[in-house]
Amino acid sequence: MVSEAPPFWWKKADWRAAVLSPFSAAYAALARRNLLNATREKIAAPVLCVGNLTVGGAGKTPVAIALAVEARDMGLKPGFLSRGHGGSHSSPHLVDPAHDRAKHVGDEPLLLARHAPVVVARNRAAGARLLMEKGCDLLIMDDGFQSARIHFDYALIVVDARRGVGNGHTMPGGPLRARLVDQMPYADAVLAVGEGSGADHIVRMAARAGKPVFSARQRPLAGSGIAGKRALAFAGIGDPAKFFATVEEAGGEIVLKRAFADHHFYAADELADLAATARRRGLELATTAKDAVRILDGSAANKEFLENVHVVEIDMAFDPDTVPRQIIGDTLRTWRERRLGG
Repeated sequence: MVSEAPPFWWKKADWRAAVLSPFSAAYAALARRNLLNATREKIAAPVLCVGNLTVGGAGKTPVAIALAVEARDMGLKPGFLSRGHGGSHSSPHLVDPAHDRAKHVGDEPLLLARHAPVVVARNRAAGARLLMEKGCDLLIMDDGFQSARIHFDYALIVVDARRGVGNGHTMPGGPLRARLVDQMPYADAVLAVGEGSGADHIVRMAARAGKPVFSARQRPLAGSGIAGKRALAFAGIGDPAKFFATVEEAGGEIVLKRAFADHHFYAADELADLAATARRRGLELATTAKDAVRILDGSAANKEFLENVHVVEIDMAFDPDTVPRQIIGDTLRTWRERRLGG
């Protein structure tokens, strides 16, 4: 898996995509074979997969969190199933947010664990069984759409409405994890996040197939304290530009931007440089919740650094706000039909 998305992936296909097209074709063929030959083990609990078509940055994690919050309001006991960053755990591991570190379980699982139990596992079926042993009666997969190692009762595809699927090429020539024609038959619905026309092609494909299309947007939560402040904003996520827009929506004035690789772990000299630059320019520091989790992985100096950073948290606003309940309801209905059908 490519860990970092080159900028040319998100522009009109050019000579770089053309040069890499033989490798993209080979990758697409392998991805298609994996999808067609996947075992899809059936689990004795409803499984809701929140996935995307491309590498990183679509907004899966806040969507998964919103679904878990709604599930709890419906009287369910949701649990998250994640591979973690790099799939470091060979056996299923129940995330302990008080003691686990992002380097070991991933930054996203630590954020998810604030809302429901999280199991990190390479073996999705084994991870699902551990969640059920812990009393979870709705399993939400954060990513894993292409792995298809367990049966999904509902697969929600999250697409960034601005970037869409980039240049439309599969890796390494573009951001797609498999060709659209190979992925879309396994999707039950599409959620376009944000504003823009980048997702229009996916929306049309879903509509032609009679699949629901939903919309949502990320919004900043109150309490970051960035409103009215001049800021140096930094982020190591799939789409830093999305975070910079969030800071501005929260009322911050971004004077300087620093973008790092997705899932970046900050070295001491990088944090020192950020702090010194902000101090020299009279700016406040602002970053994401994911970055904050990774910074906390470090030394006492890292924790002290974070005390002077505005962490801008987000949630997901659906249009209409009944969308999460509808998705969960459809997941449960499909699961019941699956059980009745044997």
